[in-house]
Amino acid sequence: MNAHLQPTGSAYFIAKETQVAESHTLSVLVDNEPGVLARVIGLFSGRGYNIESLTVSETEHEAHLSRITIVTRGTPGVLEQIKSQLERIVPVHRVVDLTVRARALGQERPIEREVALVKVIGSGEMRQETLRLADAFHAKVVDATTDHFILEITGKSSKIDQFVAIMKPLGLVEVCRTGIAAMNRGPQGM
Repeated sequence: MNAHLQPTGSAYFIAKETQVAESHTLSVLVDNEPGVLARVIGLFSGRGYNIESLTVSETEHEAHLSRITIVTRGTPGVLEQIKSQLERIVPVHRVVDLTVRARALGQERPIEREVALVKVIGSGEMRQETLRLADAFHAKVVDATTDHFILEITGKSSKIDQFVAIMKPLGLVEVCRTGIAAMNRGPQGM
């Protein structure tokens, strides 16, 4: 076997070359109990799948259910394998590929939003420019002193990426992002 064709230990290697890897958003409804998130993440790491974004929170307190939103990348075959393997984990109630469902509904992607806290230092003109750009991006000032701002911005990941890039030359110090929360349009639930 040629050196450049040897398996990498990643499941991506087994995909046919004709399939194109793409980003998908998966929503996983699980029991809210210790160890569930570790089992889900273990499935990804054990098979060489990458997670681009991960969020988890209890969504139905009385039923003790949590929703895990995972953004991952793979070919259609790999994504179907991930979904199938997730469905076999005992505390998993349901797995929905929100990207596939959005396309079935005639939409490009599900509704996806992320929150970021962005700390920027500066004074004088830089401070004024930071506030002007924050306003243009609909970012809120959640903390301010004479030498810094902490701004909160909500939107698509691409909007947050753009905002962070614009803040870098203005004195960006720190960024904290939540990861993607996602839901399909329409009256149907998960």
